[in-house]
Amino acid sequence: MAETFDAVVVGAGISGTATAYHLKKGGMKRVLLLDREAGVANGPTRDSAAVVRMHYSEPVLVRAALDSREMFRNMKTMLGKDGGFKERGWFLALPPGMVPAAQRNIDMQRTLGLDARILPKSEFAQMTPWMNPEGVGGVVYEPGSGYADPVQTTEAFAHALQQLGGEIRTRAACRTLIRHGDRVVAVELDDETIHAGTVVNAAGPWSKYLAATIGLDMELRAVREQDAIWEVPKSRPMPACSFSTAIEAAYCRALGDGRFILGLGYPKEYHDVDPYNYKRTMDDDFRMVAFDKNVKRLPNLQGAKLLSSYASLYDITPDFYPYVGPREGISGYAEFCGGSGHGFKIAPGLSQKLARWILDGRTDKEFAGLSYDRIAKGKRYGGLGGNRG
Repeated sequence: MAETFDAVVVGAGISGTATAYHLKKGGMKRVLLLDREAGVANGPTRDSAAVVRMHYSEPVLVRAALDSREMFRNMKTMLGKDGGFKERGWFLALPPGMVPAAQRNIDMQRTLGLDARILPKSEFAQMTPWMNPEGVGGVVYEPGSGYADPVQTTEAFAHALQQLGGEIRTRAACRTLIRHGDRVVAVELDDETIHAGTVVNAAGPWSKYLAATIGLDMELRAVREQDAIWEVPKSRPMPACSFSTAIEAAYCRALGDGRFILGLGYPKEYHDVDPYNYKRTMDDDFRMVAFDKNVKRLPNLQGAKLLSSYASLYDITPDFYPYVGPREGISGYAEFCGGSGHGFKIAPGLSQKLARWILDGRTDKEFAGLSYDRIAKGKRYGGLGGNRG
């Protein structure tokens, strides 16, 4: 006889794992988390730079980022395990032309309780001695932000889910969803069918294929994303925080012990790939471009040693805002995908709101705007562009 769960969440990255936890924490009796890999955080979440920053131009994501940061800070108490959050601050170097828009964002963010400001040259010269100030019009500074460990964080949510009685099954690929009329009723694995009151599609770059099994379209791109880890002599001043530059469209995130993740930010070229079959090693031209852009702003990188590199995936929506929530016209189904390269930092907060939406059958108008329904209605988000929000 087929098993029945109140909720089945497909995808054990940060989005799916945190959603499963919040559903169980919220009172749902039987919750099952599925993933085709050998453990949680074995897809794009594992490769996230895990920068934690609040800078968005829409209140809905500022609130989600703030809620998430509180969870990062209090994870040991909340979940029983630490997620590796380091409150080292976040800096964003701006060209002069971007300062007014960033200031408007910060004015809005401060009304929501965020401690953030734009440092003038007289201040950022002192606070960022490792940064080349040439061409910098101002620097956004969030003292309470930083970075976390993506695998450790996801494992903490998984641990707490299991402690509450939730179930996790790995090496359990979901092949299709089963729909009866206007309701999703089950998921089909290789060797069994599992009935569900609600199915949450949190399969990241593979979400569109899962949605297609029940006749749902999804505008979602799977693109290849690359990062490299470099080592700098510890005697050289380097940022101990997360640092981004909108001038060069690059970022640097400290790992400790003189190691740093270097990558490229928006705007940049995105190359669509088959998420089931893509090159997982770094391209030589990326290595040079990412390093050269970063070293221009962080000159102490000169002479750094390349330690390792990798290619992973982003699941990108047309407006770079995630799809979160049910859709109109179909019940027993919700989505949480389309992180668009900034999903880790907002996933804990979004998952909590999504769980409440599923449990209560309703949510506020602002949060409901994240549903995929916005695409059909032509209500896409704007902002600074790309995954800067």
